[in-house]
Amino acid sequence: MNPVWRKATRSNSNGGNCVEVADNLPGRVLVRDSKDQTGPALTFEPTAWRAFVELAKRG
Repeated sequence: MNPVWRKATRSNSNGGNCVEVADNLPGRVLVRDSKDQTGPALTFEPTAWRAFVELAKRG
């Protein structure tokens, strides 16, 4: 199964700092720099990723 990448909802469209997330893979969430799509990706367990997102939403 290949990752399906989507731009983070908080990323803007003017070429700034953006991340892409692939959360369609069983047991892992991938995160990469949208400007370096062939570069490395960080891998998270889904529960760790959800916890990170929740904390980020709180500021």
